[in-house]
Amino acid sequence: MAYWSRLLNVARMMERLESWKLALERLRSAQGADWAEAGRLVTEIARMSTDTMLRQAAEQALPVLRQAVDNDDHSVTLAARRRLGVVLDVVHDLTAPRFGRRNAAPKKMSSEDRARKVLGLPLAVQLTCEDINQAYRRAAKGMHPDQGGSAQAFIDLAAARDVLIHPRAYKDA
Repeated sequence: MAYWSRLLNVARMMERLESWKLALERLRSAQGADWAEAGRLVTEIARMSTDTMLRQAAEQALPVLRQAVDNDDHSVTLAARRRLGVVLDVVHDLTAPRFGRRNAAPKKMSSEDRARKVLGLPLAVQLTCEDINQAYRRAAKGMHPDQGGSAQAFIDLAAARDVLIHPRAYKDA
């Protein structure tokens, strides 16, 4: 029974989101925006939304929208339009269909990325041979079998250094 009531609540929320999306798009596309109506709509969104991001976006938009009701200053109306756009973007994100691999396992790391991780090197940085050897020496001090480390860990460390220094020889092995 709880499953069906939760499903019903989700359906109601999706209906609400769709109606808010249409109203926000109508307000945003209108030439002379009705800021009082926008304020009422955003107040309703802030009060009734179950999504934290949407609620925060709506709450942050309220002061500017209230100010735009009484003020015809271009900078205030521009700020109000931007805030309305932020709320609309959050609503779009919530109503957009979710395609793809939602529960897929993370992508496997390449051999180079694995080697960088073993040596404690950053993933997205261009490395020199000196950087690689320095990281190797630093890691080898603690992993060498004579220093109490595992022989297999030391062999893996040496292999990681070789993969980074000679990447063509170990292309995604």
